[in-house]
Amino acid sequence: MTTWLLLPGAGGAAWYWHRVVAILAARGDEAIAVDLPADDPSAGIPQYVEVALAALGDRSDAVVVGQSLGGFTAAEVARRVPVQRLVLVNATVPAVGETPGQWWTDSGHRAAKEAAVRAAGREDAGFDPEYEFLHDVPPEVVAAGAEHQRDQSDGPFADGWSLPAWPDVPVTVVVGRDDRFFPADFQVRLARERAGVEPVVLPGGHLLALAQPDVLVREGLDVPPGPPPLAQ
Repeated sequence: MTTWLLLPGAGGAAWYWHRVVAILAARGDEAIAVDLPADDPSAGIPQYVEVALAALGDRSDAVVVGQSLGGFTAAEVARRVPVQRLVLVNATVPAVGETPGQWWTDSGHRAAKEAAVRAAGREDAGFDPEYEFLHDVPPEVVAAGAEHQRDQSDGPFADGWSLPAWPDVPVTVVVGRDDRFFPADFQVRLARERAGVEPVVLPGGHLLALAQPDVLVREGLDVPPGPPPLAQ
């Protein structure tokens, strides 16, 4: 049996992982999806980490999985306690010493996203969550998720937290080939430069756990991990 600690992205809803939880539980694994206090403006990454650690309890050798904004929390959890490995899914792959607020520019995301917007001819379209996030999620799943949505506060971007050091554990980086929010080529570069691994590229957009849970588990979570990240 494997224990999985599943950390969501912006909005902090554990519900994001419910389709993956069902698959993992059906085969006898323990899947712990964590609700993070994302709508609390006083809570930043340190508070998210404490909530995640409380959910993990005294379990050891878990696999920690972070999606999107959850990449910061997942990396710090993996640094703080003994874990089997770290999996980052369409994630904010951190750099040591870089705050979440700095990530958007320093990582190159801003430039990559602007290029993707131009390539899609959407300069005047504005931000559209359905286009960015929900384009490949089944309609019934989108409808069921409405009651679980919470606004993401600025807490993680205002507290000055940065990763002190990369955790010394094997890392898998999973990239959605059709991600419209974190373009795939941008993510591939971050995986190589920051985590020192070749990413696993899967069909699907930003919300792989909702759109392609079977593929994510079979070809993303279950793949052999890469080595511990390069020293930064």
